[in-house]
Amino acid sequence: MADNDWKKRLGVVFSTNPDFVYEQEEDQQEETLEPCRQNLIVSIDRKGRAGKQVTLVKGFVGREDDLAELGRTLKVKCGVGGSAKDGEIAIQGDFRDRVVDLLKSMGYKAKRGN
Repeated sequence: MADNDWKKRLGVVFSTNPDFVYEQEEDQQEETLEPCRQNLIVSIDRKGRAGKQVTLVKGFVGREDDLAELGRTLKVKCGVGGSAKDGEIAIQGDFRDRVVDLLKSMGYKAKRGN
């Protein structure tokens, strides 16, 4: 009965077929591109953060685990906190130049935004 959980089927039309078995589509994560094929944009953002500056790295194509690992590396190298989710990395503070240099040294194509 665990494979027939109703919460996973919200928004699905009811079937009168007694032999019907609902099959969920598996979430396919994109394969992570090698660093030389990644085009990353490093910019700064202050909106919705109470005036605090945050360095954003956008344009990463790949799995969430690889994004988190890259974010962890950048946070350690900059010595600050941050997060990596929804395809972007947020580093606390204005570290645009340092992050661009770090990404280029790792083999990524990175350019500075605003």
